[in-house]
Amino acid sequence: MFAIEPPYVPGGAVAGTVDAVGAGVDETWLGKRVISHAAGGYGGGYADTVIARPDDTFPIPEGLDSQHAVALFDDGSTALALLEKTPVQAGERVLVVPGVGGLGSLLVQLLRAAGATVIAAVRGADKAAIARKLGAEPVDYSTADWTGEVLARTGGRRLDVVFDGVGGELGAASLALLGNGGRFSGYGMSSGAETVIGDADRARLTLVDMAQLVGFWPETPRRVREVLRLAADGALTPVIGRTYPLAEAAAAHSDIEARRYTGKSLLLP
Repeated sequence: MFAIEPPYVPGGAVAGTVDAVGAGVDETWLGKRVISHAAGGYGGGYADTVIARPDDTFPIPEGLDSQHAVALFDDGSTALALLEKTPVQAGERVLVVPGVGGLGSLLVQLLRAAGATVIAAVRGADKAAIARKLGAEPVDYSTADWTGEVLARTGGRRLDVVFDGVGGELGAASLALLGNGGRFSGYGMSSGAETVIGDADRARLTLVDMAQLVGFWPETPRRVREVLRLAADGALTPVIGRTYPLAEAAAAHSDIEARRYTGKSLLLP
């Protein structure tokens, strides 16, 4: 997916304080707490100092923790994009798969704010507890009849919307829970496989896939500012699983691969 050849410096979003500006850059940036991406292409965030472009840099509002701000950067703007492409109305029944990861947890909060009834597909008691805290009804997808449990939570009524970031068998099972006229937003494939959608389902559902979201990315700056505002107002909080010193980046990757923590993992310089 990403044409990268090692060696390179990995890492995405960064947070810090501006201590220098380039020629022609407004000096009012100096001293501001900001979030950004390292300039020069994909990666570059695993560092204690980065160079960033002004048009990809956003001031952190007063009162908002820098760790929360950087955790919201990419996932928060993506969550807003998903909801703009697949709007949800108050009272609708919505399944988020997975329900408590970095992106899923933000989707749950935004959906609850819109008045939806949210079911979060999770694995294990710890993640179920997080889902409840976020205002969702958790269902453990590792159980044999988890789809039956979803319908039990809705009183036997089919779902209106599914947001699927997993794909594969789990995505297919989620799609099958939708009623006629339902909406399916497939935004990821963490399982390694896309959700296979047959002709019958294509005829009865409204489908949004990753290819259709590309046109939304030019609006990312607006969405970043919006999620920062929501977070500063206390209306949106990222789930941060653990922080690590920058020197322990390898341990962070090992923990992510082993799924030891839920939510975002952050490296601190």
